[in-house]
Parts: sequence; structure tokens; C-alpha cells
Amino acid sequence: MISGAAFCPQPPVLVPDVAGGAAAELDSLRVACTAAIRRVAGDGRQLVLIGAGERSATYSPLSRGSLAGYGVAIEVQLGLPGCGGDIDLPPSLAVGAWLARAALGARSGARGISVGPDFAGSRAAVELLTLAETQDVALLVMGDGSARRGTGAPGYLDENAVAFDDAVVRALRSGDAAALEALDPVLGAGLLAAGVPAWRAAGRILDGRGYDADLLYYDDPYGVGYVVAAWTAGD
Repeated sequence: MISGAAFCPQPPVLVPDVAGGAAAELDSLRVACTAAIRRVAGDGRQLVLIGAGERSATYSPLSRGSLAGYGVAIEVQLGLPGCGGDIDLPPSLAVGAWLARAALGARSGARGISVGPDFAGSRAAVELLTLAETQDVALLVMGDGSARRGTGAPGYLDENAVAFDDAVVRALRSGDAAALEALDPVLGAGLLAAGVPAWRAAGRILDGRGYDADLLYYDDPYGVGYVVAAWTAGD
């Protein structure tokens, strides 16, 4: 079963070494992410990270990601320390691995699932369902809201951006998995909302069970919607 889910954004600037002198600007966001992850990742619970990727795939705890593309030579292990192996985590899961390590330490045992366009019929989707049916699972769902919330945003201003993000926040605040699954992927792509694939996948697997939801953060520094929430299984 899935006992809880933490929802966190995926900007590389969450990693202080990437943010450099601007790191302090996101301190409150990092604190919220740590709180959400610790709230859902209880003892003995299998942590599974979900994030968008070019293809759907599964990743073992020994998988590695790199932040070298953002100007710093940092490698992160997904859930266990190790050496060797390909650097294969997509950016969303690389940032998630850093957050999980910061919150839980280097031996979280976290696994990863990337959500590509083929996810619904993929082996990765089957493996996620199997994990949820056979183990006590906590999800860490990575995703940003729209990157078009202002004239200084990466995608400039789109009048639909705030309303779209507000709908996501309502779903996360109320524990509404069906609303996450129903997010419009075409509209999300147009608004540069990187979280939509992972949110939709999480909504699909979380739907049908009640969760107590807590919204821990919602803001748009740099013109991008960032939201943090924690869901825990209700009685």
C-alpha cells in the first residue's frame, strides 16, 4: 500500500552549490521539502521517487545522477552509497535524490521511477503498481508548476499560468488524487509545468484511498510555481 506521498518541486537551484550566492533565497522551500519527506518516509517504508523523464524507466537505489549540467560537479546516489555504474537519473530524480539524502541520509534505500510519454503502458508503471501492492510505500513526487507566471519567468507571461497552478494547489491541499490525474497534459506543456507527468502518474496510483493532506509551501520565486505538500493515509 502507499502510506504517504510528499510532493516537492525540482529546480536544480534547490541544491545550494548550484544556487551559489542566491541559495538563501530558497531556504524556506528546502525546509518545507525536508519536512514533507520526513513526514511520509517512516521506518521500514520503501521510498519511491517519481519524476518526469524522456522515457519511462525504473532505477535501483544504486542509480546515480549528476548536476554537472548546472555548473557544479556533483553526483548523487539515489538511495545507497556505491561506486561505478552509469549516471542515468533524469534531472527531476537527480534533484529528488539530493532532497532525499538531505532529509533522510545516504541510506534511504530510495528507488526511482521516471515518467515518459509512454508511461501508461510501460513496464515502469507495472513495477510501481507491484511495489504498491506488495510493500509499504512512500512516494516522493517531483514537479514544478508553470514557468510562465510573470514577465521575468523562463517562459515569459501566460495569463493561464496562475489559474493552472492554483488548481494543482487545491488538489494537493485537499488530497484530491483524481484531480491530479485529470490535469491537462497539453495545457501543462504549454505552460511549461514540468510536474504534470509525475502528478498525473501519482494521481492515478493514489486515487481510491483517502489521504490527510497538508500544504507546506506555495510561491513563485523566479516566476515558476513551486509547491510542497505531504499526504498521509487516513484511517
